[in-house]
Amino acid sequence: MTLTDIHSTSAVCTPSRYSFLTGRYNWRSCEQSGVLNGYSPPLIAADRLTVASLLKQNDYTTYCLGKWHLGMDLSKDSHDLKVTNGPTTRGFDYFFGISASLDMPPYVFIENDHLTEAVTVIQRKWSREGAAAPGFEAMDVLPTLTRKACEIISKTKSPYFLYLALPSPHTPLVPTKEWQGRSGLGDYGDYVMETDWAIGQVLDAIDKSGAVNNTLVIATSDNGVAPYVGVGPEQLRQLESRGFSKREAEIGNQQRYKELEAMGHFSSADLRGHKSDIWEGGHRVPAFVRWPRKIQPGSTNGQLSSLVDFMATCAEILQVKLPADAGEDSVSMLPAWLGQATASAHEAVVFHSINGSFAIQQGDWKLELCSGSGGWGLPKPGSAEAKALPPVQLYNMSADLGERTNEYASHPELVARLTKLLEKYVADGRSTPGPPQKNDVPINLWKDTKPAEDNSEKNN
Repeated sequence: MTLTDIHSTSAVCTPSRYSFLTGRYNWRSCEQSGVLNGYSPPLIAADRLTVASLLKQNDYTTYCLGKWHLGMDLSKDSHDLKVTNGPTTRGFDYFFGISASLDMPPYVFIENDHLTEAVTVIQRKWSREGAAAPGFEAMDVLPTLTRKACEIISKTKSPYFLYLALPSPHTPLVPTKEWQGRSGLGDYGDYVMETDWAIGQVLDAIDKSGAVNNTLVIATSDNGVAPYVGVGPEQLRQLESRGFSKREAEIGNQQRYKELEAMGHFSSADLRGHKSDIWEGGHRVPAFVRWPRKIQPGSTNGQLSSLVDFMATCAEILQVKLPADAGEDSVSMLPAWLGQATASAHEAVVFHSINGSFAIQQGDWKLELCSGSGGWGLPKPGSAEAKALPPVQLYNMSADLGERTNEYASHPELVARLTKLLEKYVADGRSTPGPPQKNDVPINLWKDTKPAEDNSEKNN
């Protein structure tokens, strides 16, 4: 089943991963903007129920492979290999992967509660210089994780949960030699193709395991495509032969996607914005679910939903009730997946941008509490262009998916109603029925004057 209107809770990765694993909106945590780095402390509280701990309590073996990026206690001492408060303390029986993004130090594999090697050298990987293990190569990470995932699937006989957080196609763009040049769109296109191959390998392993009919697979992303991802040198030379070099110089690093568009690839399709932005291109994500004999093959579902819903979905599959202080913003997607629901189970869905700008959608109407992108898109937060615009944006998503016609002035009653609903969600500490809960920090709904971090290489 293809899910055509599903969203990450944030337009960047750390907060979206938080929501996916906790069933709670990311902005209820202390992370109000931006993302963590490789040495950040844990974002998920030790006593908070996660999807992994919920499944573990119900006799599932739980695995986490890949990019964690939710913080752990990690020493900067090059010979101290110990890790504390990592994934194995947040519900996972086993972890193998990296602490954050593939372009964030330390550059080393972590297994359970220790580094697999001492980080004894300094390397510069794409944009960030930092400690690295001598044998660590970014190009090896995707195939290594893919191989490990297939091994786990083939050997695990008990019910299991595998959270496979691939580092691709995030930067650095490092397709292996086998995939270089295959797409015609440079390293980015090649890395996307290798990512598709990796998912295919996992599906093949499930098919061969003998448990294909009992295995639910979800493939999705944590945010929209990055605006600073462009084509490779060979493709740029082709564009320059068509007079593209001047245009390239004008668009700058954060609009490299225009190079892809010049080659005929529109990564955000008809959506406005990209990763970091409050617009749809920042947080509407591709998503596919497969569960033979349960989910109709080749079907499509267009109900408004969010990755925060994974927690409640798992609870319904397990036929267990979530505690009052868990999954505060999660509703089950299971009826929609099984073809038993015709409308979204959400009263409304909330979105967040990299600088902490909010949006809320109820039915066809989406209200954005900022004048510009809330991210790296133009107009940027705090810019003269943004300050000249109305303080809020209101779009009819059924008629204006590209978010081009701001209808706030024509519908003040909708602006007031949606603002009041969002304020209630903040005050209640939850957006689902149940006793009020506490947010981790005070929540400021109005972030428009706060600039988004300009350096995309720092905040991806």
